[in-house]
Amino acid sequence: MNQDAVMPEAVVSESGAQQSGAQQKDEHENTRASRSDKKSSRKEHILQALAHMLESGPGERITTAALAREVGVSEAALYRHFPSKARMFEGLIKFIEDTLFVRISRILQDELTTLERCEKILTLLLTFAEKNPGMTRLMTGDALAGETERLRLRIGQMFDRLESQLKQVLREAPLRESLKPTISPAVLAGLLLATAEGRLMQFVRSEFKRLPTENWEEQWSYLAQNLLAPYVETSPYA
Repeated sequence: MNQDAVMPEAVVSESGAQQSGAQQKDEHENTRASRSDKKSSRKEHILQALAHMLESGPGERITTAALAREVGVSEAALYRHFPSKARMFEGLIKFIEDTLFVRISRILQDELTTLERCEKILTLLLTFAEKNPGMTRLMTGDALAGETERLRLRIGQMFDRLESQLKQVLREAPLRESLKPTISPAVLAGLLLATAEGRLMQFVRSEFKRLPTENWEEQWSYLAQNLLAPYVETSPYA
């Protein structure tokens, strides 16, 4: 501003003062929102860089120094957004959980058969892994060697939750379709999830060359033939 300029004297009405105060409040809130958006954007950029490093260096352990170079900032700058590397991994794990379980919730809301529900849940898991190789290293625990125990526990809890979803779908079969699992729903859910997890392990072990969805349709067709049988409710007086 020109230092010779003089602010004109004016009488400000009460409503004008209130309006000016409201404008200042809006500007302050907009500034805070802008800073929050920038911070969120930088955190997302860091997580994207971490996922990229997990994908581009299969088998390699990620260090904060290497991640800082990938992002183009100092290690101190990384720690301004995440207090530890474990929190960065937790950010990726949360993204995996949110993506999978939001979509599984939609699958369960659709009017699908038991077989269709199981197939879609497992195919979702395999497809997500195929599209996100770096995150698959987290899901299999490959990238968590030497990291804090709570990360491995959280991954374990995620797969436990997936297994529970499959188990519930199988348990509902008698009521929904007059069909029943050929063996215990718990045992069968464990078998289905183990099949999918095995494909994720093959994907990581092959350095992302053996795709999780390779031959999956044929394998699922075989599994589906042995999942359910007709359910006949027997009378206690028979």
